[in-house]
Amino acid sequence: MKLTYYGHSCFSVKIKQKILLFDPFITGNELAGHIDISKITADYILLSHGHSDHTADAVAIAQATLATVVGAFEVAMWMRDQGVTQFHPMNTGGKWTFDFGTVKCTHAVHSSSMPDGSYGGSPMGFIITAEEGTFYYSGDTALCLDMQWFRSSGPFRFVILPIGDNFTMGVEDAVQAAKWLGAEKVVGVHYDTFGYIKIDKGAAVAAFQKEGIDLLLPGIGESIEL
Repeated sequence: MKLTYYGHSCFSVKIKQKILLFDPFITGNELAGHIDISKITADYILLSHGHSDHTADAVAIAQATLATVVGAFEVAMWMRDQGVTQFHPMNTGGKWTFDFGTVKCTHAVHSSSMPDGSYGGSPMGFIITAEEGTFYYSGDTALCLDMQWFRSSGPFRFVILPIGDNFTMGVEDAVQAAKWLGAEKVVGVHYDTFGYIKIDKGAAVAAFQKEGIDLLLPGIGESIEL
């Protein structure tokens, strides 16, 4: 699987020649100023919740690519109301089989509202299972005991966890999450974008390494094979 990082919590994963784009927030991120969203391709756009730092570019990219938007019912209906024509509403605990594999929606401990302040439904994470393997993206979340149960959906080739603290898990809790999930490789997201979530990347890598876990922090625009 090839993962391309676009900053904050936005990344794509290529599976079966399909591009899954997660939580597109690029144009509002000063650190991602060199990324041109008109050049981003996507077959699916998965939205973990409604906050603008996860949805800001979703409408523009969905309309340009005709990607299918996958998210909580309220998120999908909001996208429909913005003119997006391809969408698949889901909710926590639900699973659906797409042409690349299955998506299972997991519980996330956070909040959710749309950019206009309307109700955004429940925040979620996603477990993606395909022939190439399984990975988990937690979305914005606190550490929660449910992660011990999510492990039963593995083994995970990799997991994607927030590490910026303040609004989500910080490094310490993300290390515990990775241990509960049985993860050997973690891609860190939701850090450095704002003053509240700046981290010491060297210390973060060392904290995971101490537990025998690789923390991967790709540069914005960088692609890695996982």
